[in-house]
Amino acid sequence: MKVNMPTVAFKGSYTVKPSEPTWIGSMGLSEWDQTSCLTHVPVIYFYLPPGSWLSPPTAIADTLKHSLSRALVPFYPLAGRLQWIGHGRLLLHCNAAGARFIEAECDSNLDDLVDSSLSFQPSELHPSVDYSLPIDELPLCLVQLTRFKCGGLGISIAISHAVVDGPAAFHFISEWARLARDEPLQVTPFLDRSVFRAAQPPLARAPPSLDDYPQYGRLPLLVGQWDNLEEREKKTTKTMLKISKSQMEQLKKMGGGFSRYETISGHMWRTACKARGLKMEQPTSLVIVVDSRSRMRPQLPREFFGTATFDVIAQSVVGDLLPKPLGFAARKVREAVQKVTDEYVRSGIELLKSQKDLTKFQDIHKEGPPFLGNPNFEVVSWLTLPMDGFDFGWGKEVSMGLGSHMLDGNSVLLPSPEGDGSVVVALCFQVDHMDAFKKHFYEDMI
Repeated sequence: MKVNMPTVAFKGSYTVKPSEPTWIGSMGLSEWDQTSCLTHVPVIYFYLPPGSWLSPPTAIADTLKHSLSRALVPFYPLAGRLQWIGHGRLLLHCNAAGARFIEAECDSNLDDLVDSSLSFQPSELHPSVDYSLPIDELPLCLVQLTRFKCGGLGISIAISHAVVDGPAAFHFISEWARLARDEPLQVTPFLDRSVFRAAQPPLARAPPSLDDYPQYGRLPLLVGQWDNLEEREKKTTKTMLKISKSQMEQLKKMGGGFSRYETISGHMWRTACKARGLKMEQPTSLVIVVDSRSRMRPQLPREFFGTATFDVIAQSVVGDLLPKPLGFAARKVREAVQKVTDEYVRSGIELLKSQKDLTKFQDIHKEGPPFLGNPNFEVVSWLTLPMDGFDFGWGKEVSMGLGSHMLDGNSVLLPSPEGDGSVVVALCFQVDHMDAFKKHFYEDMI
């Protein structure tokens, strides 16, 4: 990505409502829906439409708005609004209030900003969400169409993570693109959220405690510190790091036969500890995000439209993590993932349900959920998600980008656009430690 910063002029903002009447009423959210990330997660797709699409100039915007209106009929929760009901708890009010559609123009050419690779993109190219407003005024889905001087387009979609997770969000984008091509819906969303709730009746065992679910409590602090306020304030930067197919094979060989995800996660966790110069006695945690759809009993449908990803924690001390082989860290990752069973998920929801107030588990409050930064780390995998190849009628994207919502210690694993078996790591890390991270990241693959 080149360093030129674009100037973006906003030309209009519209409310897009479902094209047909939809069910109106309040939809309950599980306690898990209401914790951690309640903000919007943006992605952006770049296109070079044929010239015929640019005349008249309104053709593309009209196509997107009309098809979005149609998509909001089967995916009607995205046209609703969240409502606080007290004690940090939310309802999803399905009221057909609509999505927000924004039009903008950029003074740059598309190739001034992107190439064929994945990249982070400036916030000006993504829809802006004003979280100072009451939550019931915030659209759950926002779209920004940005036109570039060259005739290229950027379509950025930001969707509330309180309503859907990554698999559900990409399901929506895929079906919206089909409707934009004037094709029928392929996979209808499964909207029954009652299947994802605490055990009824409660599980016949000792009540769950926060000790069993460290992801709900405080993660380790730096040795000698009483809080993480200083670490939260440190400047961060973002980068994309590529793991080639041959490097991936070498890592797996070093890891001793663990999966691609387990091996990369273990490698990055160890790299973060080295780059930060952590003491040997320092406790550290790795936050792992697991899709629970196939792990519930009965299994949730793949088209379940909600939040079914579940956080688990791998824990160690630096003095064990670094001297031991990569396989030690990879095994810690595997053991954490294996915890995610139907009983573990439902018991965790029971635990949250027993809490008088959920505010401390939510990221839009100062106390927020556990801090994922120094000395901790998080790895999210999008390696198997259908996150690209979206054709809205003028061909598939030439590139995809991420938003700038990531914080210190966040990382996302993405398949390389080249389709050659390589992996791209999107990383946010403290500026003071980023160069060291890059150095150890590659040197330790040899």
